[in-house]
Amino acid sequence: MITLTGRTLTATVEPRTGVSLLTLAAQAKIDWQFNCSRGTCARCRCLVSEGADLLEEVTDAEWYRLGEDELEQGYRLGCQAVVARVGTIVARNKTYF
Repeated sequence: MITLTGRTLTATVEPRTGVSLLTLAAQAKIDWQFNCSRGTCARCRCLVSEGADLLEEVTDAEWYRLGEDELEQGYRLGCQAVVARVGTIVARNKTYF
């Protein structure tokens, strides 16, 4: 299961490989902040507190936008964090703004 928390709403959704956390949040109608969904605005920035190893590798957009320190802390961009394997994932939208 994937538990996603937006600004005020939380939902648990079925994991689907090949789908980003942002897409899953939008489909569940969670108030997850975003503007571009391309990895440039960083409004979809999230903290993955569980299951980071179940996501696809960090993208170039994330390296550029977040940097090594934030990535090491568990931050990802929701639009770039794609489910690679089924399991338990917990993420919270933590925008800069």
